[in-house]
Amino acid sequence: MAERALAPAPSDLVDAIVANLGRVVHAPDDILRLVVLCLVAEGHLIIEDFPGVGKTMLAKALARSLDCDFARLQFTPDLLPSDVTGVNVFDQRTNGFEFRPGPVFTNLLLVDEVNRASPKTQAALLECMQESQVSVDGTTYALQRPFMVIATQNPIEYEGTYPLPEAQLDRFTMRVELGYPSLAEEARMLDEQTHVPPLEALVPVAAGDEVLRLAAQAREIYVEESLGRYVVAVLRQTRSDERLYLGASPRAGIALLRVAKARALADGREYLVPDDVKAVAVPVLSHRLILGPEARAAGLGGREIVADALEKTPVPV
Repeated sequence: MAERALAPAPSDLVDAIVANLGRVVHAPDDILRLVVLCLVAEGHLIIEDFPGVGKTMLAKALARSLDCDFARLQFTPDLLPSDVTGVNVFDQRTNGFEFRPGPVFTNLLLVDEVNRASPKTQAALLECMQESQVSVDGTTYALQRPFMVIATQNPIEYEGTYPLPEAQLDRFTMRVELGYPSLAEEARMLDEQTHVPPLEALVPVAAGDEVLRLAAQAREIYVEESLGRYVVAVLRQTRSDERLYLGASPRAGIALLRVAKARALADGREYLVPDDVKAVAVPVLSHRLILGPEARAAGLGGREIVADALEKTPVPV
């Protein structure tokens, strides 16, 4: 009888996905790793940056790296909520209504330029992201698992954008920025994209059930009580910061702990350490903070506020 193949170690699987992304997206490895950690943490991701730096390419590369269903949705000002979730259509043959699922019925949903749609259409994603389900005309439909929303958006200063409300931002586990590549990387990217784009040759390195297995293993990572209190202390430090209108919510703390657990798993550990929390705190918390006039006048952003909160919070030993 043939021997059963051993499942790859969680750290090896995460490394394989990160390496696959690196074949297409010329961004720092730590950014690509954060994207994969968000997936393992069963979270949702915002990629915010200027047009043309590879936001959509990164989402497509992640989709191609996984043997899962993928859908793309371009947000525009005239998009309706039913275009996102689906709609009941009258069928004359059966003399009844039939539900036509929307693009959210997939494993990986790319929402391109999420801040170009109206707030009403943006809100159609709230139930999907929080509860992995869709309610249409009083009927609830469960979404597939794994389920992840990757939203791209341009900076809110651009014309024709609708800033995401606080409740929507709080449902995104993490926000990352790609930035412009180095001179050598940009020259290599131009050469690749004008010959044979590497995205076309990308093959899956993980299946959907392997992603679910990683997520289940991440949930089992041991967290010592003092570390749980450390996460709460960081949250409360942001809430007491006079430069903020709104600090980090308890939901932000849950997201921070989940991503920190995913990092521990990716590093091959079965327990959490303070460095796991500190390493992911900025991308998990910074987009959830509402800055006051003092912070804006000083040119500060969420990154600096979170870094300051980490600096002021005693680390458990």
